[in-house]
Amino acid sequence: MNKDAMQTSNIDLFSDETLRNPNPVFAELREMAPVVWMDKYKVWAITRYDDVRDALSNTEVFSSTKVAFNDVMNEALKGTSLATDPPEHAQLRKTLLAPLTPIALKKIQDDITKKAETMIAGVVEKGSFDAIEDVARAFPLEVVTDMLGVQGEAREKVLLWGDAAFNVLGPMNQRAAENLPLAGELFEFCANVKPEELTEGSLGRGIFEAADRGEIARESCGPIIHQYIAAGLESTIAAIGNTLKHLAANPDQYALLVNDPSLVRSAFNESLRLEGPLGLIGRLVMQDVVIGDTKIPAGSQVALMLASANRDPRKFENPDQYLVTRNASAQLSFGSGVHSCAGQNLARIEANAILSAFVRRIKSFKAGEPEIKLANMTRSLNSLPVLSVETV
Repeated sequence: MNKDAMQTSNIDLFSDETLRNPNPVFAELREMAPVVWMDKYKVWAITRYDDVRDALSNTEVFSSTKVAFNDVMNEALKGTSLATDPPEHAQLRKTLLAPLTPIALKKIQDDITKKAETMIAGVVEKGSFDAIEDVARAFPLEVVTDMLGVQGEAREKVLLWGDAAFNVLGPMNQRAAENLPLAGELFEFCANVKPEELTEGSLGRGIFEAADRGEIARESCGPIIHQYIAAGLESTIAAIGNTLKHLAANPDQYALLVNDPSLVRSAFNESLRLEGPLGLIGRLVMQDVVIGDTKIPAGSQVALMLASANRDPRKFENPDQYLVTRNASAQLSFGSGVHSCAGQNLARIEANAILSAFVRRIKSFKAGEPEIKLANMTRSLNSLPVLSVETV
């Protein structure tokens, strides 16, 4: 046996200390071994790029039935596309993806672009603003609620619901326990919402119309709406906010975007690599598997360390640098294989629209200190004050 065999760590991946500065922790685990036993939560952490990518794609060995790190949520998520394996997963995902294909989204792309232009024009006029509250959070909220047709009190609560939906995927610590009631409200809303409560012509109304046509089961409508809110809001907010943070911290890279706005998509991919919205995700091992010199027994839970994999120097040169010209398309923040993020096409359209509008209007900007948001699963900010802007 060599040093890669049965490495153990007592690090708490979900402590405030780790969440404030996770990258040194991930680097330590990654260099320790490709697989590390995390004793506090009794899970195996898979730390390196190739192994994480392979596990994401191998659904026969790594099942999504334990995507969360607590039993309550794994039970609640049963039957959803997030926590279902092939072949049952195929039909659920097909239904979920239908409105999110590039062709389907092209119909709303112009509207998203106009929303972005209007929003950035407004913050530029203010001169100083919060890049999270006024841009990264406000934009996906407007897009997703309009798209789903959510109205009234529910529209005011979807941000809290989306945030809670991720926090409860962690271990049952204080953060998860405090968010369970909100996560329950989201489940209740989705289970009971009626088509007439959603805007006519909206995607949300269209889901019920698909059920009326017999294309999907009526009982699938609520879970599909749940996934749009739970998975499609907080992760996009985090991804856009983290991109703005890295652009603020790297003015030379932002200048490259101003000079060549076609780099916006590349800059977003690089941000997903350097600091994606989701740090890790759970899987259940269905049969004994060996990674490196370590055997992971069937029945074990693993943590696929997405954020660690995305900074693996075995895959990415100078992995801790933010380089908008880097080809970071191999990043794993949106997953890989059959469980790759269903909403990533929409997230990319939103990010491209708002970041392109930002770059076209703002030649340079100065930002204050970002305020980190402590969350079990997502990596994001509470605040990023923009102190001044120089317009184009």
